[in-house]
Amino acid sequence: MWNFKKKHTLLLLCATAFSLESMAQVGQYRNDLAIGFTGGVNMTSVSFVPKPKMASLMGENYGLVIRYTPEKYITAVCSVQIECNYANQGWKEVDDEDPDTYWKNMKYVQVPFLTRLAWGKERKGGQGFITLGPQLGFLLSEKQESTGDWEESYHTHKYQYSHDAKNKFDYGIAAGAGFQYSHPKLGHFQLEARYYFGLANFYDNSSKGYYARSGHSAISIKLGYLFDVFKTKDSSIK
Repeated sequence: MWNFKKKHTLLLLCATAFSLESMAQVGQYRNDLAIGFTGGVNMTSVSFVPKPKMASLMGENYGLVIRYTPEKYITAVCSVQIECNYANQGWKEVDDEDPDTYWKNMKYVQVPFLTRLAWGKERKGGQGFITLGPQLGFLLSEKQESTGDWEESYHTHKYQYSHDAKNKFDYGIAAGAGFQYSHPKLGHFQLEARYYFGLANFYDNSSKGYYARSGHSAISIKLGYLFDVFKTKDSSIK
């Protein structure tokens, strides 16, 4: 258990260091600030140990974005991006012996701190990009539902049916890739796919707890729109 914690804490620290390091690079000067919003869907699950029979749960994910670009380093446009998102996490359970389905919706406010590296046009045209960094989250509410007559007695692992999350604070690593189209007057339109791997456990994972691991994971597909608050005055930037 200790090795698991050390490994994943190291991953989180590396992602944070990568985000901070992007601000320390010295390249071609930029001073661009854009803000906007994103919206899309999550396909979420939980890494339980021991693991019940599960399927992905679909939910919403939307929020605000602030992106600051301080430089272009060689060919990569380097930015720091902070978001505040409202997201539905959770999981769905299925079982061959039970025709019905059980699921738990867990509503989070999430704040990713991301480094964004992009290649392509900055002012007008297409641009591919990747994002990476740590993400923090806080559980707002949770609700369990089921179809038909879901019989808890049929299932080996029953702890989750009668227990709410013990730990409301969530943290992990987010990484994504996408495409953006920019127009000098209309702003920036983007599509991104992102993966989140949670390092925290929302149930007690001590020797007294039922689950050794209960961490979130999610794949999100989101559309976004940002407009420039201010940008570098340089006619050579395309």
